[in-house]
Amino acid sequence: MTNNFPQETLIEKRVTYTLEMNGKFFMIENVPARVCEKTGESFFSPETVVRIQQMIWGQEKPK
Repeated sequence: MTNNFPQETLIEKRVTYTLEMNGKFFMIENVPARVCEKTGESFFSPETVVRIQQMIWGQEKPK
């Protein structure tokens, strides 16, 4: 059986997360992510996603 999916190499990095929502722009710097070396796509842990949502929806300031 042949694997048609190439091996992804993910590295731990800090990235800048940006979002436009309802005409407002949000930029959160220094967000922990796993980044694919080949595509540059960022993947976030569930805990990180919850924290980002709390900051954006609640518009609380990061600590």
